[in-house]
Amino acid sequence: MSACGPGSSLSLLHVQVIFYRNQTPHSALSWNSLLVPSVPTANLPNWLTMEGAGRGPLMKYGSAISLFVVILAIWFRSPNNEGLDGRLDTVLSSLLRAESKVGMNHVARPKVAIGFGGCVDLLVEGVSLLNKIGLVPADQPLHHDYIESAEQLSESFAYFFAPGAAAERFVLNETLFSELVEASRDLPGNRWSVGGNAPVMAGRMANEGCDVLLGGSFSPDFMDVLSQHITVAGNTVEEPDIHLILEYPSGAKWGQYSSRRANRYIVHSDDHNPYLASMEEFAKKLKDFHPDLLIVGGLQMMDNFPFQSGERAALLSRLAEVLAAASPTLGVHFEMASFVEESIMEDLLHYVIPQADSLGMNEQELPNLLSLLKGSTITVLSDPNPRVATVLDQMREVYRMVNQRYKDADAQGDDAQTQGKPLTRLHVHTLAFQAIIVTRGSQWKNTMSATAKASLTANRHVCGSNDIDPSKARLILDDSFSVSRQEGSQRIPLQESRPVSCWEEEDYEICVAPVLVCTEVYQTAGGGDNISAAGLVLQI
Repeated sequence: MSACGPGSSLSLLHVQVIFYRNQTPHSALSWNSLLVPSVPTANLPNWLTMEGAGRGPLMKYGSAISLFVVILAIWFRSPNNEGLDGRLDTVLSSLLRAESKVGMNHVARPKVAIGFGGCVDLLVEGVSLLNKIGLVPADQPLHHDYIESAEQLSESFAYFFAPGAAAERFVLNETLFSELVEASRDLPGNRWSVGGNAPVMAGRMANEGCDVLLGGSFSPDFMDVLSQHITVAGNTVEEPDIHLILEYPSGAKWGQYSSRRANRYIVHSDDHNPYLASMEEFAKKLKDFHPDLLIVGGLQMMDNFPFQSGERAALLSRLAEVLAAASPTLGVHFEMASFVEESIMEDLLHYVIPQADSLGMNEQELPNLLSLLKGSTITVLSDPNPRVATVLDQMREVYRMVNQRYKDADAQGDDAQTQGKPLTRLHVHTLAFQAIIVTRGSQWKNTMSATAKASLTANRHVCGSNDIDPSKARLILDDSFSVSRQEGSQRIPLQESRPVSCWEEEDYEICVAPVLVCTEVYQTAGGGDNISAAGLVLQI
């Protein structure tokens, strides 16, 4: 996010470059600062510290700076590390070149409308928090749709912690949630930041050069730290909702459990965002905003929320009306999230997904959606490190089945709101790679560069730095991958000098790019939102 909101006092810091030659396992170049806005702590609201606010990247210069870093790192490298380090450097410099092939060369800044909601994220080291409140690791990990007790929290956290899978749960027990928040406030290393799918994506889009209309109801302090390129449509609230982010690194220990990969477990007791309170104001401003792209996210706040009968369906039906009323040529992207309630997934399939040209999701949400499309049940936990072939086959099935539903509705002569739009873009972000499917001849362009940008953004966000350091990254994608699980399928080698692989099938193009996985994790929460937003920027 940008710290250039109203009331901010800015100063330009000097550029400092430090070289280490033959002194460390991998010689590094560190940019301590580069024209980074310095915002006095006194001008920030209490819930937002400098550590959370001061890491907003200057994306305009990011590719050129990072490429320069790579070139210098290669020049000053110790000869002992040229093998593996050289491969990472080549992949990085090639991804940066692919990203930079397409610039934001618009005469005017692109306009993006994003809804809905937002919150304040309180990020803590998850295991430290659970130890502090004396929560004993559960003997048996169990899945719970929502949390009502400390025992259920222990069972649910263990369920996702061991495989390292992202999860988000609503806490019905307000006393328990308040105790968790209070214990987190003075936990060493905690951080506060702007949260929620829509504000996080809005911040990324604004940093990438877009003007954004953001639908949400926020406090004055919250709005003060948003970018000057973000216009808010919604009501003002006195205090924002707090979402608690329990982060953990790869290999973290909690009792008998050990995490296979870095990730987060999110809990909240949010009673504002589920109602999409900003939707009507957002719809009014949308008419005069004339966006180039419309994004919908944050609907997981409705998951397992205690609505009155028919209340949620009415809200989503109204949302479908808003989306259907937009120009037929306007691209609509829906960002998936962690859904565990089957009825809301069915509502999304009926009201929201038909109105979207583009879908974004992670490796957990993809098989979940596919399972529902096939008429099966919710897939609560899937492989957190899936093979490329598995993901591509699942993407093909989702693409085919969503578009078949559109064709069936068209054949039945359904009205525009019921029929919706064909799916022309599908982006899946995983720890090891990015994959994007785009229909040939559709409005989505620059797929190769967008896939590269999404890959680079994954590292930038998780490491908390716009400058990618190869010594703090690793490739976990295999040296080659199969394009399908079908026997005899083609294998595509990972070419360091051309790491983004693109090919055509049927009526669409597929691009896959490896991720330089960050080994010194700063933050995983918000990763998917940043990655999806960055990929979309180059395709509008």
